Amino acid sequence: MGNQPQQSTVPSPSGQTRQSAGRSAGESIFLTVVYAVIVLFGVVCVVPFWLVLANSFATEGSFLANGYQMLPEAWSLDAYSFLLKGKQLLLSYRNSLMVAVAGTVIAVTITSMFAYVIAHPKVKYRNIMAFLTYLAMVLGGGLVGFYIMVANWLHLKDSLWALILPYVLNPFYAFILVAFYKSLPYEINEAATIDGAGDMRLFWSIIIPVSTPVIATVSLFYAIQFWNDWYLSLLFIDDYKLHPLQLMIRQLISNLNMSAYVGGGASYRVAAPASSIQLATVCLTIGPIVLLYPFLQKYFVKGITIGAVKG
Repeated sequence: MGNQPQQSTVPSPSGQTRQSAGRSAGESIFLTVVYAVIVLFGVVCVVPFWLVLANSFATEGSFLANGYQMLPEAWSLDAYSFLLKGKQLLLSYRNSLMVAVAGTVIAVTITSMFAYVIAHPKVKYRNIMAFLTYLAMVLGGGLVGFYIMVANWLHLKDSLWALILPYVLNPFYAFILVAFYKSLPYEINEAATIDGAGDMRLFWSIIIPVSTPVIATVSLFYAIQFWNDWYLSLLFIDDYKLHPLQLMIRQLISNLNMSAYVGGGASYRVAAPASSIQLATVCLTIGPIVLLYPFLQKYFVKGITIGAVKG
């Protein structure tokens, strides 16, 4: 029973080096492919924006002769001068900002409260309300009935409220909030109730702060919906001073095309660069939404992944 020397199980340095080198080479190839795909995807996304921005500064003759170019041959500020020389752009900006800000605040408030009622396990008729909400999402009331209700019954013709009230409760966004509220432990409600908090205090002081990611995501969806909408203004707004940006773009492009069609094109192109005006209008109107994303990005990424992983 003497002490026998044990055999070493440490791998040889050469074998370990070869294995590590193989793994690092495979990882390098994988990372190179991933980065190449990401760069390619980024270029595909950025190039259209650059084409719109660059060609909005192109002269009408250069654009009609060469089409979209990465760098136009001839540069001009005629399109922006034509847009900014009047007051309609500022009026439309004011209207769109008022509708987007007020509409988003009102819509998020109503939707979050309504979704909390549906998600609350002790609300008696929550299933009926959820079914009616789903039914409203699937079925519509029809254009004629909708127009009569807004224009004749509510008397919102030529009013910015006609652009806000029809969108204050989106069933799809409500169900997103319902799914998040149901994922919260009900013990939070019980603890707050024991401490003497009422329903309103519980909702605004506890539920809303812990729901910041999903509420920020829904707020972004609502803001984009209000900002990009032109259909309601086409139906209910006749006063051009109340036209939002999207309807202004539609009316402007329609009038430019009509003038070019009736005038034959030659004299019209000298007076107003139609193609450059369309691109310049897009650049001027997309700004607020593009600037909004960086502030909500961290909440947006977290909000869309809620419920994907559970601990």
